[in-house]
Amino acid sequence: MLPRPTSHSKALGPGVAGPELAVATSAVLDRPPQPGAHLPLTGAAPCAVDPTSLNDPRQHTKYPYVTGTSVLAVKYKDGVLIGCDTLGAYGSTKRYKSTQRLYRVNDKCVVAAGGEISDFQHISTLLDELTTDDYRIDDGIQLTPQQVYSYLCRVMYNRRNKFDPLWNSLVVGGVQPDGSQFLGMVGMIGTHYTDSHVTTGFANQLARPLFRERQSDNMSEEEALNLLYDAMRVCYYRDKVSINKFQVAKVSTAGGVSISEPFALDMRWDYKMFSNPTKWAVGAW
Repeated sequence: MLPRPTSHSKALGPGVAGPELAVATSAVLDRPPQPGAHLPLTGAAPCAVDPTSLNDPRQHTKYPYVTGTSVLAVKYKDGVLIGCDTLGAYGSTKRYKSTQRLYRVNDKCVVAAGGEISDFQHISTLLDELTTDDYRIDDGIQLTPQQVYSYLCRVMYNRRNKFDPLWNSLVVGGVQPDGSQFLGMVGMIGTHYTDSHVTTGFANQLARPLFRERQSDNMSEEEALNLLYDAMRVCYYRDKVSINKFQVAKVSTAGGVSISEPFALDMRWDYKMFSNPTKWAVGAW
């Protein structure tokens, strides 16, 4: 049994006694304790917390754990619309159903992400630092969507060159200072492109055919919203790691940035092909 200390701890105050105070700490010593091995009182082997003390080689993320699925974005006459669901899936488990994957950079730019949620949180921290530094300069000039897009291209490519990529596909959308719309996509290894409509993940196969058929840069906001809703509805029908809970971000020349509250779309499950989906699939059950 540990003896009761004869004096109180300067760190905790008078009248405080307990087993942890039987060993003097730096608060009551004249000099800090010298580094040494931390041995458990049970006599077991010490826990190794320093990676350099381990014999195993350093390992990087080999595959994502908690992920978000597709992001969809289109240009319209007065700005851009970006939509995605709010699911953070743990493998095939629909684990986190209120995850916002839309990030407001400033009054003229929004970034959305598919892929690993924790990596997107790290990217959000980088963008926080970038915008804070931009605000501190106080020159009256905001970061443009093109500049944020170029910055993220370098970030993703830099991490790829370290063989420790950020497992995300990013969509950058906004309005340039001259009033033109901007949409770009950045992949996890730094690949990037700009277009009038961009998608990530499964939506590359499901939504872009709709966008190619119906999207135009001069379409109205109502037409763009209906197109986005139709595409998100198709993705929900066909993507098993999607849920019927979406958010849409709008960046316009007049109204700045707005991110909607989560909402659900009307769905139909009485289509003839849904009633017997394997009828014409030979060998299916």
